[in-house]
Amino acid sequence: MRRVIASVAMVALLIGASAPAAHAGGSTDAALGLASFAVFNQLFGGAFHRPAVVHREIVYQQVVAPPPTVVYAAPAPAYPTVVQYPHGRYELRFTGQQYVWVWIPAVPAVPPPPPAPAPY
Repeated sequence: MRRVIASVAMVALLIGASAPAAHAGGSTDAALGLASFAVFNQLFGGAFHRPAVVHREIVYQQVVAPPPTVVYAAPAPAYPTVVQYPHGRYELRFTGQQYVWVWIPAVPAVPPPPPAPAPY
């Protein structure tokens, strides 16, 4: 039996030593190499596989949480928000992104009613 193994090993070494050097070819050579590897796996792949291992089933469940609600309140100004003038006033108002001074004219006073007509 040892002689048979030794002779097979010797033949394999002689064939390997007498084979021409490999040359880098184009994509066709790479495709042929991959195809031959696939055929080899189909023919002899079953002999080299390990026995199947029983896996436990893992169930993943996606947890959907509502997004956090963030409310930004405008900070209260530390100075007066209304500046009064005789003919109107300025009010400081927050418009969602910035503070803006708004001019509000004063409502004119109601004119007095006309004098009553003189009696005849």
